[in-house]
Amino acid sequence: MVNDRNGGLTRRELIATTGAVTAALALGARPAFAADTLKVGFISPRTGPLAGFGETDGYVLDVVRKALEKGTEIGGKSYAVEILDQDTQSDPSRAGQLAKDLINNQGIDVMLVISTPETINPVADACEAAGVPCLSTVMPWEAWYFGRGAKPDQPSPFKWTYHFGFGVGEFHKTYVSQWNLIETNKKVGVMYPNDADGNAIRANLAPLLQKDGFTIVDPGAYETGTTDFSSQIALFKQEGVEIINTFPIPPDFATFWRQAAQQGLHKQVKIVQVAKTGLFPSGVEALGELGVNLSSACYWHKTFPYKSSISGVSGSELADGYEAASGKQWTQQLGATMALFDAGFEAVKKSGDAKSKDAVVKALAGLNTVTIAGKVDFTSGPFANISPGPIIGTQWVKSAEGSKFPLDYVITENVTDPNVPVAAKLVPYNG
Repeated sequence: MVNDRNGGLTRRELIATTGAVTAALALGARPAFAADTLKVGFISPRTGPLAGFGETDGYVLDVVRKALEKGTEIGGKSYAVEILDQDTQSDPSRAGQLAKDLINNQGIDVMLVISTPETINPVADACEAAGVPCLSTVMPWEAWYFGRGAKPDQPSPFKWTYHFGFGVGEFHKTYVSQWNLIETNKKVGVMYPNDADGNAIRANLAPLLQKDGFTIVDPGAYETGTTDFSSQIALFKQEGVEIINTFPIPPDFATFWRQAAQQGLHKQVKIVQVAKTGLFPSGVEALGELGVNLSSACYWHKTFPYKSSISGVSGSELADGYEAASGKQWTQQLGATMALFDAGFEAVKKSGDAKSKDAVVKALAGLNTVTIAGKVDFTSGPFANISPGPIIGTQWVKSAEGSKFPLDYVITENVTDPNVPVAAKLVPYNG
């Protein structure tokens, strides 16, 4: 007879509890203690030199968690959702350590990771080694694929890791489209750092631009953290370059461009096309007047004509919500992070079994869906594990009078996704 009070139940309590569970099951409900938990790792740089990429992640996580607060259904089974988010502090070694902790100690079912090779590649490598499905975005896919050891003439060496978003092909199309909007001498001074991004761009983008008639003036790779760019600036002035193309981290571009202004280079250039830096308003505003009319490129803009599959919000709703919550200007990273969750959860749903890593990675391999940032399609190459995505020509211009923020981020061309509306005409840097 069950009637002790040392942590047990009386017979009456046992009967009542059993009856309640039976009734709940008869009505189709699942008792709370029977619900499984889908554990999702999320790693991004929220502090350190790359913090601009992670600045909006807290807001996106709030939106996603609210959308999933009642859980989700996968393969006819209900799951609570736990998102374990971590900050790399912009440190590649820490990124890898965080990934291993989430895999080995937290028991995640799937990993989502975003922004730059310094963040993504160490995490992807840890997931590949451990056999954990991993999806990433926001870095050139060549730096992800070839930078991690894949060869163009061999099958993909990756089973567990997948990446979507822009590559050199998209940059090439966008830059040619953008640069042909203004008459120049087609001399391009390039600042490609000695890192995964810079090396991939130098090897793959520069030759394509040369084939289109642009002259590449390359002073050679520079090391991240360089404090004196006088030799590069002198070469650009001597060669008469009218286009500048850079892929630096924000502090390095600020150093370079302030020195360029001090030495008069800024007066001769007509287009300053900045990648990695120039993505977010805070980094551009920090340059003062030197930031006005910088050209950039976006992997998401609030006017993209798509909605989030996980939260249902449109681009403008996401941007407006962030500005209302933070008091800060929206950034393109909002849509990129939301797109990562859109695509990641779509794959988990299509797997039919959230707890089967084999099923989830098979669903990733066959994923063809539309996110808030556009299409993600792993069924059409160019290599397995890769889904190329758009990069859209943009420019930072002074905002209209009465605007809450000093600069406006406008779309000037759309060759890699014609569904995205062009809103402004590109103007010369010194225009």
